[in-house]
Amino acid sequence: MVLAGRTAVWWARLRSPCSAPAPLCFPPWLPAGPLACERPYSSRGKEKLDMSTYPVESIRNFSIIAHVDHGKSTLADRLLEITGTIAKTDHNKQVLDKLQVERERGITVKAQSASLFYNHEGVNYLLNLIDTPGHVDFSYEVSRSLSACQGVILVVDANEGIQAQTVANFYLAFEAQLAIIPVINKIDLKNADPERVEKQIEKLFDIPIDECVRISAKQGTNVEKVLQKVIEKIPPPQCNTADPLKALVFDSTYDHYRGVIANIALFGGEIQKGHKIVSVHTKKRYDVNEVGILTPNEQPTHKLYAGQVGYLIAGMKEVTEAQIGDTLFLYKQPVEPLPGFQAAKPMVFAGMYPVDQTEYNNLKSALERLTLNDSSVTVHRDSSLALGAGWR
Repeated sequence: MVLAGRTAVWWARLRSPCSAPAPLCFPPWLPAGPLACERPYSSRGKEKLDMSTYPVESIRNFSIIAHVDHGKSTLADRLLEITGTIAKTDHNKQVLDKLQVERERGITVKAQSASLFYNHEGVNYLLNLIDTPGHVDFSYEVSRSLSACQGVILVVDANEGIQAQTVANFYLAFEAQLAIIPVINKIDLKNADPERVEKQIEKLFDIPIDECVRISAKQGTNVEKVLQKVIEKIPPPQCNTADPLKALVFDSTYDHYRGVIANIALFGGEIQKGHKIVSVHTKKRYDVNEVGILTPNEQPTHKLYAGQVGYLIAGMKEVTEAQIGDTLFLYKQPVEPLPGFQAAKPMVFAGMYPVDQTEYNNLKSALERLTLNDSSVTVHRDSSLALGAGWR
């Protein structure tokens, strides 16, 4: 058996969940009530949002990419605060890092998304942010996140400059033909040298110096300029609500009560509760039970429209049914499938054997729960003369 996936994710998910989620607050121009919630991470009892007020032209889908520890998650926190998605408190740190191991180690392991509402020059915009990992072990998370975006924020540390994963992530975005906004972070550090980093960016990436934005995500300096750059530089999605439904599955998780929750990006059409959808990969038909956006908690909506990013619950029992890279379409309205992803390559291998063989079934149950919640993890039974029955 091979345990292929991401460092420490399996251990984090077998342990208790992370601390209570951050409280929410909302910009004054949003209607009172719709986004309020009493039960974080649960969509029950929430009033549904009307997403029809955000045409494709007012949507921006983007990711934050960078080398590890260059400030991606801190910048994401500041963007959430500026747009009024979360309250500005000391408790709101690493809001998009929900795994316990992410909070303990201060790193991003699993890509997370959030929908931000922002008013710029009198126009209301829907900004869909996807925060990605920086470690090379989790590059698969980055590549599949970029498939749902039209642009990226490339964060570079003003002290360390361009590093290995900066280059790797830049070329992922470049090959996907995404708009790239260079952001030089941590300018508040004593040894910060933004001029040197700007020259590195111009030399290695051929991006003019005047396009770089100098910020301190920790202090909040110039962070709002980043939002303005997102609106100005990143194009809206090229799709139409009048087209047939075409939804890309770019991630999925498993809920013991509701089944698979698929993260989707709509490249055409619209979707709502009651629609019958079909998976290109499995050919199975499902009835949609709920659609919504992440703020970053689940927020149900009446519908999702072309260009928007959100989640879908349709009675899928296993994560393998929501194949990463799969295309969903309406029953009897088949479409050409969207380009998928390369299969996830194993990055971490481990063998696990219970000390006491009476615990074998407990280990088996734990690993089954893990594979339900993470499609990049594969497990196989194994047996050792010295260690007994186990998993590899």
